Amino acid sequence: MLTRNCVFRKASPLGTLAFTLNTTSLNPQDFVPIAIGSNTKSGKTLNFNSLNKKMLKRIAKELKRHAPFTALGALTGIIIMVIIVFGKVPPQISQTAFYTLHPIHVVLSALVTTAMYMQYRRAKIWAAILVGWTGSIGIATLSDAIIPYLGGALLHIEMGIHVPFVETSKMPVIGIEKWIVVNCAAFLGIALGYWKQTTKIPHSGHVLLSTWASLFYFTSFGIAHWIPLLPFVFLFLFLAVWIPCCTSDIVYPLLFIKEEPRPSLPDNDY
Repeated sequence: MLTRNCVFRKASPLGTLAFTLNTTSLNPQDFVPIAIGSNTKSGKTLNFNSLNKKMLKRIAKELKRHAPFTALGALTGIIIMVIIVFGKVPPQISQTAFYTLHPIHVVLSALVTTAMYMQYRRAKIWAAILVGWTGSIGIATLSDAIIPYLGGALLHIEMGIHVPFVETSKMPVIGIEKWIVVNCAAFLGIALGYWKQTTKIPHSGHVLLSTWASLFYFTSFGIAHWIPLLPFVFLFLFLAVWIPCCTSDIVYPLLFIKEEPRPSLPDNDY
């Protein structure tokens, strides 16, 4: 039986990549990939079972660290929902807010995903586009639309499903088709991440942005008596942000890394 190994090097204090990655200090310094199936004097060989355990441990640590602020973000969403309910804000206002926040979320996700991928690998532009587009469109759609829709279904709320990156109807206010706006947002983020590999995006801003986009999905497309359901809405807002936004930017790009990272990167402390 053949065993495939992954070689890692221990990151020195001066050589540790400073990744903020939509977080305050999401730093993968414990597992810096060098190459698959190679041997170096400075590295030690770990099998993929060890790699998986190490990565899962790191993910669990980051989820635990960011849970409090994610909960605070979900609480701000509940406050906004109470204001919407008692203020009898029409659904059209919520729809405008959703279709404004969602493309911004896509830009940030594409920027960070592409930047992290490029920091680890001198990739061709088509590869960066593929990773950046799937990572941003997929994660933002999951966080802002799919999880809220599934939450509404579990709560037996009358709610339609909307996937902005394929919708042909026009955006509120600007009148451009939604799929054009959302996909252009992804390509803008990819271009920024490819051109300037910065991952220093404040986690607090990303959490609030994603939380409010998920909230406005509920109030835009759901019809329900929201006040008795607030504890459940809080739970789904929390999950919609916590898992996708706190893990995707570090895990997803690294799935495609097989080469030694470049020795000098824009945001390094080398």
